[in-house]
Amino acid sequence: MNMKRQSVAGLILAGGQGSRMGGVDKGLVELDGRPLVAHVIERLRPQVDSLLINANRNAEAYAQFGVPVLADRSGGFIGPLAGLDAALASPPPGIEWIVTCPCDSPFLPLDLVSRLLAAAEREGAELAMPIAEGQFQPVFLLARLGVADSLAAYLAGDGRKIDRWVRSRPHVIVDFEDCAEAFANINTRDELARHATRGGTDH
Repeated sequence: MNMKRQSVAGLILAGGQGSRMGGVDKGLVELDGRPLVAHVIERLRPQVDSLLINANRNAEAYAQFGVPVLADRSGGFIGPLAGLDAALASPPPGIEWIVTCPCDSPFLPLDLVSRLLAAAEREGAELAMPIAEGQFQPVFLLARLGVADSLAAYLAGDGRKIDRWVRSRPHVIVDFEDCAEAFANINTRDELARHATRGGTDH
């Protein structure tokens, strides 16, 4: 039995265009007086060995959170996989896995990484993806560094859908039905207002 947990870097995905919120940089939009990305950092940091932020604009603003900022290697805002590609190409030293979390999901599970990693190690998988309320949660993805070339090739071939790429590799789907609400994301001003008094969860 491996008694030492494998090293994981957390990658906060803030590289999108925020089109459903009027083009604003969602990670910097405030919820309960703090930027959304600050909520994500608070919940993800204790679960990982290091943190990165993927952002394609406002890099200086994100750098103020004391976390290295990576831009996509390819232009055009092609989606979350481009952020993972950038992190896989330049991982922090000693890291074996990268877990992604979107910047607009401030209630992410506090045991996200431990559950994904345990399932991946148990099944010998390269990738682990949650499922909650019958829906895959592909932007909360755990990936072993060894998938870097596969992902780069998928993106080069104009692949964009995360779950399609995941299914092409040895993977495991991890049940998070017990805390489905933790995967709620904030895409619009109405959703921001609705979650403003929610606070944290215990999951």
